[in-house]
Amino acid sequence: MPKAYVFTRYGGPETEALVELDRPTPGPGQVLVAVRAAGVNPVDWKQRTGYGRPGGPGRDLPAVFGNEVAGVVEETGADVTGFAAGDEVFGNPVAGGYAEYALLPVNVTARKPAGLSYQDAAALPVAAATAYDGIHQLALPSGATVLITGAGGGVGVAATQIARALGLRVVGVASDGKKDLVESLGAVHVPSGPELAERVRAAAPDAVDAVFDLVGGEVLEAAATLLADPAKLITGADRETVARLGGAPVERARTSAILDKVAALAVTGTLRPFVTRTFPLDRAGEALRTVEDGHARGKIVIEVSA
Repeated sequence: MPKAYVFTRYGGPETEALVELDRPTPGPGQVLVAVRAAGVNPVDWKQRTGYGRPGGPGRDLPAVFGNEVAGVVEETGADVTGFAAGDEVFGNPVAGGYAEYALLPVNVTARKPAGLSYQDAAALPVAAATAYDGIHQLALPSGATVLITGAGGGVGVAATQIARALGLRVVGVASDGKKDLVESLGAVHVPSGPELAERVRAAAPDAVDAVFDLVGGEVLEAAATLLADPAKLITGADRETVARLGGAPVERARTSAILDKVAALAVTGTLRPFVTRTFPLDRAGEALRTVEDGHARGKIVIEVSA
């Protein structure tokens, strides 16, 4: 039977297990994909603790981890057009992607370009697409300055590259261990930690025009003090705090069209997914710990054998 990495109840890492599950059957508007790679994101471990999208459906347990995959179409459901068995695709699975098989709705599935590896494609549907949506949501003119917190993680690395490609100046907040990565993307690095606002003011004496937060909590609150206009404050990490501060969460489009756009950026080299480490499916727990501990540089991806 196919294998999948799941959490059996809400809680900590002790709830996780590699199990065998029945091969899924695609419903109307869905494709069954033989997974070749699955991206790892902070939202994955947060969902294990009970976190969910506001207004979204609850999870049936055991629940498969993962929110972005790349692989090969095995079977199509009713009413599916534009995809057929054998197509190489990537997208957002219906219910988890750390598995040998996953179901993808066609409205958030795109063809994988031939020049893009499965590993790089699996890094795009959550991290790069969130970055793309957030930077375009801010709608800043060329030459403006955007502060990106969590700039050394998967979304932050993508957001920095997209912002730079649009002619924006980027001040990136990250740990000292990620300084070289942030600077290699063309951003001004500011170390994370206490008195963050003062360090940002020193790095950007002409002020920042917008904040794209990917950390939340105290970091988000400190970053908000740097803005004259709270409408230019967005977050991909902390909806409650940003609402209190007068900002907004990232407005996710979640469409195949956005996936096509970020894939095109990756193929041209404008956006490098920065997959820095891969793990096999039977070591998915290690991959998740790497992200959950907050020390991951760039993107972590789980490789699934054909």
